[in-house]
Amino acid sequence: MVITKSISLHTKGDCDIIDITPQVEQKVAESNVKDGTVTVFVAGSTAGITTIEYEPGLIADLRDMWERLVPKSISYNHDRRWGDGNGYAHVRASLLGASLTVPLTDGKLALGTWQQLAVIDFDNRPRSRQITLQIMGD
Repeated sequence: MVITKSISLHTKGDCDIIDITPQVEQKVAESNVKDGTVTVFVAGSTAGITTIEYEPGLIADLRDMWERLVPKSISYNHDRRWGDGNGYAHVRASLLGASLTVPLTDGKLALGTWQQLAVIDFDNRPRSRQITLQIMGD
């Protein structure tokens, strides 16, 4: 069985990190799939999906890491071509990735105790984001 669900979000951009674990858990519960997987995918080339211990210190550390790794302040060819100033956001999203898959056991996400699912919006402006879930299993 394959069930497709979606989650709509409004983000602030600028490395906005949003815990989507409760929404994903709700959609999985609605599906009645007990054992299988859920793939979580964010549409758009300036956002990504990861797991994180969603707490203020680590959220700040993650934002700082992105700035060190892919700084906003340097020149990007994308910006020269399109003039939208978000070349860094595209590079960050490419490194993070747009999806991940989580096992389901007895209808529950097989996450660790301190592990949550997070969307990171790297763009330089607020956005409406669509998260697609594909829940597969029995």
